[in-house]
Amino acid sequence: MNRTYYPTVVVSDIHLGTSFSRSIEASKFLMSVDCDRLILNGDIIDGWRLKKKSHKAWKRKHTLFFRVILKMMENFGTEVVYIRGNHDDFLDHLIPVTFHNVKIVRDFIHQRNGKRYYVTHGDIFDSVTSHMQWLSKLGDVGYTMLLHINKYYNRYRRLRGKPYYSFAQAIKSAVKTAVSYISDYEKALVDLARTKRCQGIICGHIHHAENKRYGDIHYLNSGDWVESMSALVEDESGEWSVVYYTQKLAEKSNAKRRALTEHEQKP
Repeated sequence: MNRTYYPTVVVSDIHLGTSFSRSIEASKFLMSVDCDRLILNGDIIDGWRLKKKSHKAWKRKHTLFFRVILKMMENFGTEVVYIRGNHDDFLDHLIPVTFHNVKIVRDFIHQRNGKRYYVTHGDIFDSVTSHMQWLSKLGDVGYTMLLHINKYYNRYRRLRGKPYYSFAQAIKSAVKTAVSYISDYEKALVDLARTKRCQGIICGHIHHAENKRYGDIHYLNSGDWVESMSALVEDESGEWSVVYYTQKLAEKSNAKRRALTEHEQKP
């Protein structure tokens, strides 16, 4: 497999242990890259769901995700930084801990090319998850129901050759209060980056990938692997971008098609 090299890759909100986790796609994405540092920015394992369903919720495909990471560490020497999120808050009993090439921490400062980025899952700036966990879990039930509906609707779309459609993403974009919440969330994290004397902030949590600037601060959100299947990548010059798994699939398919066309046109 042709693998793309990035000095840094950030993924978050994979929610391993849930039926909606796109863990196979996340594993395939990581199999397509080499990186010096892999940042797992929270909610990688969904401890809330595992508490409810115990071992029955954990599937072989979820274990595969960590096997891929172990291979990255073995074959490329990848450093892994695991940031604790609100759904994997069971890590509170461990952090901070470092073993071999793995760090498990609450937050992290990523330094490269003379720039400092403060890395946090972001739930500390969500008053619902931070102070009213019962309400957050109630909201999680509603979100799960929405994903169930989405699952069957997308089966219908797939049979008709239509692309994946996310109800939750559409609602976030359309509902004024959700848009306002995202904006307030971003601004709070930008202010945090300034207090930490960093040039940027890297977060997750709200399942909304983003790459934008607020004045002198660079705001980056890695999105999720439940709906958007997105990640952040940093190139060798220090430039960041959001990549989507569906786009990478399309690019790979187009490249294969071009190669076949060129081969057929050869005398």
